Amino acid sequence: MTPDAQTPFPEGSVAALLERLGTRSIVFVGLMGAGKTAIGRKVAQALGLGFIDSDHEIESVSRMSIPELFERYGEVEFRALEQRVIGRVLENGPQVLSTGGGAFMNAQTRAAISGHGVSVWLKAELDLLMERVSKKQNRPLLQNADPRAVLAKLMDERYPVYGLADLTVATRDDRKEAIASEVIEALCNHLGVPGRIHVSEASEDHE
Repeated sequence: MTPDAQTPFPEGSVAALLERLGTRSIVFVGLMGAGKTAIGRKVAQALGLGFIDSDHEIESVSRMSIPELFERYGEVEFRALEQRVIGRVLENGPQVLSTGGGAFMNAQTRAAISGHGVSVWLKAELDLLMERVSKKQNRPLLQNADPRAVLAKLMDERYPVYGLADLTVATRDDRKEAIASEVIEALCNHLGVPGRIHVSEASEDHE
C-alpha cells in the first residue's frame, strides 16, 4: 500500500526495525561534509528516535567550541575527550548518533560503536566534500593553504577504516530524504526487516 500524507511510512516496518535494533544506536561515520548530521536528523525523525551530534555534545560538556578545543589542547587530547563522550552517549540507546570525522579512527571508539550500535558510513566523493566544507570556516583540520590536498589525504587515510562500518551508503548532491531513505533501506536489509520505510518531506529542515 502506498503511504499517504498522514502516514509517511508503514508503521509495522518501523516497529519491526526498532525491535531488531533493540537498545543499539544508529551511528553515522564519515568525513566532514558527508552530511552525517543532516541525514542523521532525517533518519531519526523517520524512526521516531532521538538525535545526538557528538561534536555538539562535546562542546556542551567542555563549554568550548571544537576549534577552541583543538587550539588549546591539540588533537590527541580532543580525541580522548571525544572517545569518552561517545562512549557515554552510546549507553543510552536506541538513538541516532552523528560522529566527528576522526572519531571512527579511534580503535576504542570503534569497539564501543560495534558493541552498542550499527555503524553507517556516508561515503562521499572529494568534489562534493570540498563544495560543502568550503562554506564553513570551523574545520580545524582544514586551516591550511591547500585544504583540497588535506581532504584528499584524509580520504586516503580514513576511507579504509570507514570501510569497517556495518553499512556503507553513498551520498551525493540529492534531497536529504532520498539519502535518508537509502540509509533506512540498508538498515532494514542488514537487520532482516521486510518492507520499505519512506522518509517524509513534511518536516524538511535546512541543516
